[in-house]
Amino acid sequence: MNQWGKDLGTKNITYLGDGNGEFTKGLGLLADFSALGFGDRSWRYSMLVKNGVVDKQFIEPVKAGDPFEVSDAKTMLRSIDENAKEPENVLIFSKKGCPHCNRAKCALNARNMAYEEVVVGEHVTVRSIQAATGKSSTPQVLVNGKHVGGADETEAWLEKEYPL
Repeated sequence: MNQWGKDLGTKNITYLGDGNGEFTKGLGLLADFSALGFGDRSWRYSMLVKNGVVDKQFIEPVKAGDPFEVSDAKTMLRSIDENAKEPENVLIFSKKGCPHCNRAKCALNARNMAYEEVVVGEHVTVRSIQAATGKSSTPQVLVNGKHVGGADETEAWLEKEYPL
């Protein structure tokens, strides 16, 4: 569970594992997933607990398979604040020592926007940037799957969408 939270980059959330299913069984949410090759597993649910008291709970409807309709983070977030904006999914292709890359990252950091960075030359080549964006220069920034551009375009987009 801790690794899952780390991979998601979440903050201020405590992930609790239930390896033996005791907690889940106590909730009446232990389900037989043998048909899917899993055996006894927790039925999907999400829960907001404040000071040891369940404040909100979203349990998936009972239906065949493994539904994932209401226990997701979006549902929980909207229940807490219906005006909350989902975080942007930002990817930046960069190169070590690139001043324009640093400028784009500083602009994102100034707005506390999390991003994943793919460094050309470490795990990918320029061909990866070209395949994803049609460009070969760094940086190249994508937001929610859409190509924003290099440092200048990124700064302009941020100023429009997230002015300081």
